[in-house]
Amino acid sequence: EGQLPNGVKIAVQQEPRGTADAVLSAAEHFGDGPVVVLSGDVPLITAEAIAELIAAHEAAGAAAMMMTMVLDDPAELGRVIRGPDGGVERVVEAKASGSDATPEQLAIKEVNTGIYVFDGALLQEALERVPTDNAQGEAYLPDALVVLREDGRTIAAHVVDDPTVTLGVNDHVDLAAVRAVAQRRINERHMREGVAIVDPAATWIDVGVTIGQDTRVEPACTVKGDTAIGAGCTIRAAYIDSATVEDGVTIGPFAYLRPGTRIRQGAKVGTFVEVKNSDIGAGTKIPHLSYIGDADVGENANLAAATITANYDFAKKNRTTIGDRVRTSVDTTLVAPVILGDDSYTGAGSVITEDVPAGGLGIARERQRNIEDYAGRRKERRA
Repeated sequence: EGQLPNGVKIAVQQEPRGTADAVLSAAEHFGDGPVVVLSGDVPLITAEAIAELIAAHEAAGAAAMMMTMVLDDPAELGRVIRGPDGGVERVVEAKASGSDATPEQLAIKEVNTGIYVFDGALLQEALERVPTDNAQGEAYLPDALVVLREDGRTIAAHVVDDPTVTLGVNDHVDLAAVRAVAQRRINERHMREGVAIVDPAATWIDVGVTIGQDTRVEPACTVKGDTAIGAGCTIRAAYIDSATVEDGVTIGPFAYLRPGTRIRQGAKVGTFVEVKNSDIGAGTKIPHLSYIGDADVGENANLAAATITANYDFAKKNRTTIGDRVRTSVDTTLVAPVILGDDSYTGAGSVITEDVPAGGLGIARERQRNIEDYAGRRKERRA
């Protein structure tokens, strides 16, 4: 319920007494207009397919209309039996166990999708008359069509052009198949809008992601959550989760952008770089092997390999501020909270615990000393 949008009303079937009884539980919400009934395991259904079903229902003047599809291999799906007038007479179950379908009926390729639209003014009374004289003692929704037809009402069928919209999920095999179709739709939408996805089959993009024109997404990329990617970017083998990437940015390969991250125009986040809850300024480069967490980085800075923000002191997350045009050397650890002023530098191998003034150089390491003939002494100890 927490995942449903505002305004959705919930009706609960108190006992599992069949699909017709489940729909009857929502009778107070029917009204006199069309009532669409969907199954909960068909996540690929589209608003366009539902609108087409309603339009076909209204054009036919039918009391009810079912959405059907035509399959080369209908397997155990219920077959749609049509009368001489083309209307639907009933649905015959075709399950391997307990099916009463004849060989002629099993040869039918039109099957029930489990999606219907009913005349709301007729639906409640029809549901109340659905029989329960079956082995399970339950009321099944397709039998409401039989009730209406026996009343002399017209029951029609609308064949959906794209059978993938009605694919159901019963196990993890079905779920994987449905997910692949959903991902293909998402990727194709982005490509039609001007995004170059090099290998759509190896690219996973969440439905809420936005990507600007002329951005290139290379294989093995995952883009999740509410990520927004601008125009003219290049994404290489990266994992991006609820971050913002502005125009002209280069990400990856093997970069990880975590929630709360913003990479501003023209910046670069390179190989094996992780950025979390940080703002990376325009033109700044973090080429490789760094972790930047809870940091505000200015423009046109260069953070050398193995630059690390030590942001957690076991009590809270502290922020690091790095100014414009800062240059860190390799193996710099910034122990937050700390500030590097504009145009400042750090020495290689430094652990910076105090602020570095603008234009200054911060070095925090022991002075090097060399031990002569160290290798020879080791040999002597082994002898």
